[in-house]
Amino acid sequence: MTDTQNPNIVADDVVVSLEYTLTISGEMVDSSENADPIQFIQGKGQIVPGLENALYGMSVGESKQITVAPADGYGEEDPQAVADFPRDEFPSDIPLMPGVELQLKNQDGELLHAYIASIEADTVRLNFNHPLAGKELVFDVTIQSLRQPTAEELDHRHVHLEDDEEEE
Repeated sequence: MTDTQNPNIVADDVVVSLEYTLTISGEMVDSSENADPIQFIQGKGQIVPGLENALYGMSVGESKQITVAPADGYGEEDPQAVADFPRDEFPSDIPLMPGVELQLKNQDGELLHAYIASIEADTVRLNFNHPLAGKELVFDVTIQSLRQPTAEELDHRHVHLEDDEEEE
């Protein structure tokens, strides 16, 4: 295959342009329907492993429904990844409502993602699991296009979008 030929099937080191709808328990939670398809380099771990593995061998225009178990998606929910914090430790500009996502730094300066699970009179319970952990994910996907990545994209391990668009 020369650099000018586009690949015919999804394989490692191929840029995939994918339209998708994600449903959980029959409820749509995300979709590319009113946006551009997502683009990623296959085999680089840029999407959940269960979805990435199911895309191998698909061709342009092909559609399928892919069910991803929690272990191959965002992982199982870890009951140890929940912690209570004193309510007065939260700045007044943070809306204390269940579902609000927060970014925190631990003592080592690492960025942590959490969401408010519940609020009591004196405490706020934070859940550090991914919001989709423990959930079975159902993707309806269509391959829109396939192409070779540029050398720079391979070196950087992600797609460079045109016109200074931002990646999802």
